Order: sequence, then structure tokens, then C-alpha cells
Amino acid sequence: MSKNLVIVESPSKSKTIEKYLGKDYTVVSSKGHIRDLSTKGKYGFGVDVENNFKPDYIIMKDKKKIVSDLKKAVKNSDFVYLATDPDREGEAISWHLYDVLGLNEDNYERVVFNEITKNAVIEAFNHSRKIDQKMVNSQETRRILDRIIGFRLSKLIQSKTDGSSAGRVQSVALKLVVDKEREIEAFNPEEYWTITGIFNDFKAELFNYNHKDIEVKNEDEANKILEKLNKSFTIECVEKKEKNKKSKPVYTTSTMQQDASNKLGMNAKKTMSVAQKLYEGIDLDSETVGLITYMRTDSTRLSDEFVKNTYKYIENTYGKEYKGYVKQTKKKDNVQDAHEGIRPTDINRTPLSIKPYLSNDEYKLYKMIYFRALASLMVDAKTENTMVILDNNNYQFKATGQVVTFDGYLKVYGEYEDTKDEVLPAFDKYKTNVILSNDITKEQHFTKAPARYTEAKLIKEMEELGIGRPSTYAKTMDTIKTRGYVKIVDKRFVPTEIGIEITDKLQEHFSHLINVEYTANMENDLDKISEGTAVWTKILDDFYKQFEPSVKEAFDNMPKKEPEKVGEDCPECGNPLVKRKGKYGEFVACSNFPECKYIKPTEKEIKEICKCPNCNEGMIIEKRSKRGKVFYGCNNYPDCKTAYWDLPIGEKCPDCNAMLTKKNNIIKCSECDYQK
Repeated sequence: MSKNLVIVESPSKSKTIEKYLGKDYTVVSSKGHIRDLSTKGKYGFGVDVENNFKPDYIIMKDKKKIVSDLKKAVKNSDFVYLATDPDREGEAISWHLYDVLGLNEDNYERVVFNEITKNAVIEAFNHSRKIDQKMVNSQETRRILDRIIGFRLSKLIQSKTDGSSAGRVQSVALKLVVDKEREIEAFNPEEYWTITGIFNDFKAELFNYNHKDIEVKNEDEANKILEKLNKSFTIECVEKKEKNKKSKPVYTTSTMQQDASNKLGMNAKKTMSVAQKLYEGIDLDSETVGLITYMRTDSTRLSDEFVKNTYKYIENTYGKEYKGYVKQTKKKDNVQDAHEGIRPTDINRTPLSIKPYLSNDEYKLYKMIYFRALASLMVDAKTENTMVILDNNNYQFKATGQVVTFDGYLKVYGEYEDTKDEVLPAFDKYKTNVILSNDITKEQHFTKAPARYTEAKLIKEMEELGIGRPSTYAKTMDTIKTRGYVKIVDKRFVPTEIGIEITDKLQEHFSHLINVEYTANMENDLDKISEGTAVWTKILDDFYKQFEPSVKEAFDNMPKKEPEKVGEDCPECGNPLVKRKGKYGEFVACSNFPECKYIKPTEKEIKEICKCPNCNEGMIIEKRSKRGKVFYGCNNYPDCKTAYWDLPIGEKCPDCNAMLTKKNNIIKCSECDYQK
């Protein structure tokens, strides 16, 4: 019997944590959620809408053995620690474990740690607490909202369009992509021209006339200006300014996903998968240790201990002059500051020192996280910015330059930032304030349409608008791609025809609910529930009173899209065949469904067995009955109705000349008693 049982989410954590805690602790895993809403009751919600939205939870099919094993482990233990992830979802998982395993207030504690290192884990056990029911209520409200919206809207979309699903966050994200595409389509490019003075070692561009802004809209205007210019430019002024270039704070989930996309070429789903491994623990010879802090966060806070250790590392490695300060960022209203930003668990564990233990992707992501955190505590870089204004017949030209005079944090972060020096000549070297150009050129341009969203840009937009949470970004990106609502062209999101159709249909009937403002306000309401300033049942009730009437109205009034005919008739009933969409993609089926359940087999599905022995024209192919049972029939059906339940082998019976068939390695005649 173990005195103390610790339950974590991930199996890969359990071995590491058990080593830290010692022989008096047994650490086991729930492998994530153990139960979910059932599909019973009204619309299959698994929620009693009329009874204060009471949820009906069931243990997941694949978790029944795990739950059984956990119950045995609890029975053989004196005390239980619930050590699931340090966020609302982790809090809810602990609550489900508490409830299902029959724990009570006297025999359990909740433990939260932001990093899987020995000191952090032991410290967490010294500060255990009880489950925070407010956090649980917030997470369960989110789950119920997503279930109601997902089930009702998905059913609507499936019955009225070629789409397969809709959701609270995914539909708003898709709307952003569609709106951007319409903005691009409506864009009218405008012509403009630039005029540039070319000198030996720099260029200067026209920007003012008589010290007022000037726009050159066409070639005629450009030519008229060029006629007034000569090669002599007067140096009107030279301004030099020292500027500080600040490093960025440590990563949040969103900024990590954006940079991983832009700098490493990793999509959000892959980034979170790699980050999860770095967080849960990597084998480093004699120890297994988590390399980064928890990767689902919207905070940039750093622990005092990490700051102190990093300052010491900076002084010893780079010198005191590189020691910086903690970057203070303005806290957004919807930020959950439950734990730190994403950082290495030990600043002395440099990327190069552990490279042999990491995969290529793990190394690249760890290196980016490591140097971002290190740079955030280093001193500002210093630059000298130079601007020179040149005058030519009352037309002013401008040239700018920038030189890094002290690298500061760029000492370690230069690889991730474009800090190319733009050097201007020392204008005080000229004996007069007049310099001659080599040439003055004109160039035509057109204003460009807004750029489509990259995955990184869409995540950034969602974060700034308050849509979703750190744990939802990757899933949302993946969903709109796998559902076929967007396609990726040159690494940018382009809405598909079905994506546009679904967005338009939803906006016709749900514009008051499927929009940025409502979705962001709902996130704020969920925050209020977690803080104890809002009642979860009231939030759900207010939502449902708006939502359900709109759904019913949409079912009644949204026109159903007619399926596209393929120009063939059903071989079984003669009705037209049409294109349909299913769980596994597009297929061709009878338009007379459900009376006729014929589905046309794809080329891959058609298995030609042998020539038909009766009509001598068709081929015997593999088919399926209405109930899904495999049989073999002539592809000339209905003209030829030859069919067999057993596999034909293409040989004829020596007794009656009928087809020989094979079943369970026994060959026999399909008509007489002959057996080979």
C-alpha cells in the first residue's frame, strides 16, 4: 500500500514526478479527461436545459479501464493528490477525478506546478490546496456552450449546406478569413509614382514639396517634377538621434505560435505538440526533466527566482553591462495571470548543451524559447538613427539610416530579428552643403490589396480581438483546414466555396451571435465566472434564450442547397445520382435517399474479379448490399443480374459449367454439390 497517490494527466510526466517525490508516492496518469457530456436528452446535448443546465456526464469508452485502475489505486492509498495541468481545463479534470473516484475533503489535495523540475514540484506539494470550484464552473460552462452551439449549428449546416460543422470560435475565425477575402476582392489598386535621387553611397526619396506632403499619382505628374529638378541637391539638415531598442517579453502561447510559424515554419498544431514534449520532460542522461514552463498561457510574468538566476547568468557570461530589466507589459482585460510566461526551466541549460538529446524540431523550438527569455532580461540595444533632408528646387528628399552602436539583447537574439545596418555617409565631410546626384529616377507603383491571413496573423488577430483562449488557437486552425473551409495558398488562408457559403448562411441568421464582439464578451463572461463575479447558470440561460429561437427560425427558413447532379442515373432505382459530402469526404449516391441507399463505388473500391460467365460482356465486381454485406455481381446490372455471395475464382464447374467460388479456403460450385 502506497501512502500517497498522485494523479497527473500525462503518462510521460508520471515517471519523472515519481522520481522527484520518492518512495512514499505513487504517480499515475488519467491520460487527460476521463468523462464527458453524454448525448442523451434534448438534441443530444447531455445537458438538462430546463433544469438549470444540469450536465449528464459519462465515463469515456476508452477510459473505463483507466478509471477502474485508478479506483483500485485510490483504495490502496491513504491520501490522493490531484496534479493535473495548471489551467481551467486541468482544474475541471481534477474535479471529475474527485467526483468519479469518490474522494472526500479529508483525503485529497489539489497540486499545481508550472514546470516539471524537482524544486518546482516539491514546492507545489508544500502549497497544496482544494479544487477551485469557480474555475471548474467556468470550464464546464465553456464545454456546455460549445456542445450546444456545436451540436445545433452543425446539424443545421449539415442539413442545409455541403458543410459538416460549425462552432462558437471556429465560425468566427472563418468569418475573419472570409471578410478579408471580400476586402481583397473589393480593393481597387491606385497608381502612384516615386522619385528617387541616386548618389554614390545612398539613395534619397521625394516626400515633400515646400515642406508639405506630396503625392505623385501618374507619370505626367512625375515627368513635370523631373523637368524642374537638377543634379544639385542642397543639404537642408542632418539629424542624429540615439535610440534604445527594447527586447520583447517572454512568450505567451499566441506569440510562441506566431514566431514558430514565421521563423521555424511550424504550424500551431505541431508547435503545441513539440512544446508539450518539452514541458513534460526529456531524458538527459541521469535525469528526466521538463525543459520549459507550461505552454498554455497568456501571461508574460516571470518568477523572481528565474529573474535572479538569469541576471547572474548574464553577468557571468556577457558582462554586467548586458544585465537588463524585467519588461512590464500592460495587462489586457482578458489575460489569465495564473502562471508564468513560457520560459526555460533552467537558464544554465543552454540549447547547445542539450542538443544531442533533442529532435530537430524540439531543438529549434527550445532554442527560440530560451533566447527569447534570456533576451527579455538583457539591456536595450542602442542605435544611432540618422535622417538627412535634401532640397532640390523646393522639392525635399529624405534618406534614413540606422547603425547599432551597442548590441545589448541583440547579442543573443540577433538571429531572430532583422537588424541590418543602413549606413549613411558622414555628411560633414562635404566641403559645401551641395552634393551632386548620379541620377534621378521615377518608378511606377500600385497600392496593394490587404494581405490574406497567414496562420500566425490569424492567431494574432484572434488574440487581439479576444476570441478563444491559448488552448483553442491550434485546434481552431486545424479544424477550419480539415473541414475544407479554407485552403492554403502560398502559406495563406483562402476561403473555399463551402467556407464562404457557411459563413454567409450563419450571418443571415446568427449575426448577433456569430461575431467578434459577442464571442469576446462571452470570454469575458467566462472570466467573471472563474473570478466568482458571475453565475454560470445565468450566463447559459441568457445565451440560450437568444440562441435557440434563432436556430429554430433558421431550420424553418434557411433554404436547403440542392445536391449537384453528376449526369448519371442510379443503377438500382433509376433516380439521378448526386454528389454528397460525408465524414470521409465527397461521394456519389442516389438522390432518392433514404428510400434508395445506393452509393456509387469509387475506382479504388471497384475490384474486378473475373468476366461474367452469363452475359460474357460485364465483369464480376465486389459490391455491397443495402445492409453493407459484401457480395459479387455483374457490373452490367440491371441488364445482367448475375450475383454470388462467395468469391468467384474465374473457373467453371466440371460437372455443371457454373462458376466455382471460394470461401474459407474451400472451393465449390455455386450451383451443384461439386467441391474441389
